[in-house]
Amino acid sequence: MKKALITIAIILCAASAATAQQKPYDETIDAMEQIRSAVAEAKTSNRYVMCQVGGNWCPWCLRFAQFAVNDSLVAPLMAENYIYIHVNYSKANKNLEAMRFLGNPGRFGYPVFVVLNSEGRPIHIQESESLEEGKGYNPKRVAKFLRLWSKKAVETDVK
Repeated sequence: MKKALITIAIILCAASAATAQQKPYDETIDAMEQIRSAVAEAKTSNRYVMCQVGGNWCPWCLRFAQFAVNDSLVAPLMAENYIYIHVNYSKANKNLEAMRFLGNPGRFGYPVFVVLNSEGRPIHIQESESLEEGKGYNPKRVAKFLRLWSKKAVETDVK
């Protein structure tokens, strides 16, 4: 009986940890402040800002949040080229000022990705459907998107 209780406790702890890890969106923060902070960091680190707009209510948002930091092809590209933030949109906090600033990206569905240059201006809105495959994301398509909208790609002079 003691072993069964320990096993149940371990399973519950693991489930709780997994649930906590799958909550990348903070409904309590001001998204505009979050964006300003990310832009400041982007300026000093010579990167762009990748805003993943969505919420903890969105299964595809949670899938991408895990994928972006765990996939062996995508994670290094994300870290090297972007300050990656999760901009919350939910019933509890719609962050309307941020949504207007980002170009009302929800029109594309969720998640939706908005690339901000190092000056903080939105330069691209990317819907996620074209990046999906099966019940997840296609690493090659996501990597292509990340490369095409990186600071190096956008700001390289063409001669």
